[in-house]
Amino acid sequence: MTAKEKADVVISMDADLQDDIEAIDKMLDEYAKGSEVVYGVRSSRKKDSFFKRFTAKSFYKFMRLMGVDIVYNHADYRLSSKRVLDNLANYEEVNLFLRGMFPLIGFKSSIVYYERKERFAGKSKYPLKKMLNFAWDGITSFSIKPIRFVLSIGVVIFILSLFVLLYSVIRKFTGNTVSGWTFIVCSIWIVGGIEMFTLGIIGEYIGKIYNETKKRPRYIIAIDLDK
Repeated sequence: MTAKEKADVVISMDADLQDDIEAIDKMLDEYAKGSEVVYGVRSSRKKDSFFKRFTAKSFYKFMRLMGVDIVYNHADYRLSSKRVLDNLANYEEVNLFLRGMFPLIGFKSSIVYYERKERFAGKSKYPLKKMLNFAWDGITSFSIKPIRFVLSIGVVIFILSLFVLLYSVIRKFTGNTVSGWTFIVCSIWIVGGIEMFTLGIIGEYIGKIYNETKKRPRYIIAIDLDK
């Protein structure tokens, strides 16, 4: 945000020297062609361990499953125009998940592939715990699907409780139950189903409140001053 006041474009990159600086020229070429955002994307993950590759792929796939628009194998190596950053400043939320935020802004974008180098020095500061927290922050910042998942479970349990109720009544009238069994089974299932269902409904309202408090811009108007 400081740099955007002094430049037409800003390029962000990690400080571990793994991002290939040769890709900057390609990013500038894409910017000259009209792209407002240029994503630096790793061409492969051959240098990563099996666990790192597996968790990274799982992260991107799970984010897509949760409805988050995210560029596969892109971290934080990107070119952004001043106009994009000016609009990014309108997003006032505290927890900025930038990998999902830039696609959300919606300006013309392109991808530059590059080979990620070995770490110059030190060790990764992203153990599994931090990676899980990062993924959770991304999901909760952009998706209310976990809340809707609870609602879906509540609906399923409530429907099942109706079948259990019917089954328990049949068992009662056929004399295949002990005293009190029908009442206990029916009450547990019906009350449990209603509780899960109502929690899901409450969650829907909380999700709407959550989206409202973000105060994200409803739309962005891009005006080409050169035409």
